[in-house]
Amino acid sequence: MQLVVARIGRAHGVRGEVTIEVRTDKPEERFFVGGVLETEPSNLGPLRIASIRNHNGTILLSFEGKGDRSKAEELRNVLLVSNVELSREELDEDEFHVTEILGCSVFLESGEHLGEVVDILQLPSQDTLVVKSTSKKDEVLIPFVKKHVPELDLKSRKIIVRNVEGLI
Repeated sequence: MQLVVARIGRAHGVRGEVTIEVRTDKPEERFFVGGVLETEPSNLGPLRIASIRNHNGTILLSFEGKGDRSKAEELRNVLLVSNVELSREELDEDEFHVTEILGCSVFLESGEHLGEVVDILQLPSQDTLVVKSTSKKDEVLIPFVKKHVPELDLKSRKIIVRNVEGLI
């Protein structure tokens, strides 16, 4: 399955390095010298990794044929895509893959249908569900933590949320 594993950020220095916003739990398996990643938009790839290094907690990559700052800047906000094999056996009980959550129906504890998960924001403090509301034309943001999401049933694609005052 093709999944987004990173987003290219700003150029770093003059040798074509770029920062990346990692979107995978296993960066060591996705980013290595010689590794080839597809891109979105696809006309900018595929990209072969020429170098990788950690700079104060930020991963810096450079790509073959993109050896200067101006070429690196052209890649800003490009998504890096990798072929990933998903297996439930590799995940802990409380771990989920984004693709398993997208499209799930969301219900309040009272049984009221709230909407459908359309995105998951990966924020520093916690993941946040983006739910397209059925009753409103808005999106509702719900922190993806046990306090707010006490029940998740992947087989029936159903998520139960607790409406803490001011959340919904």
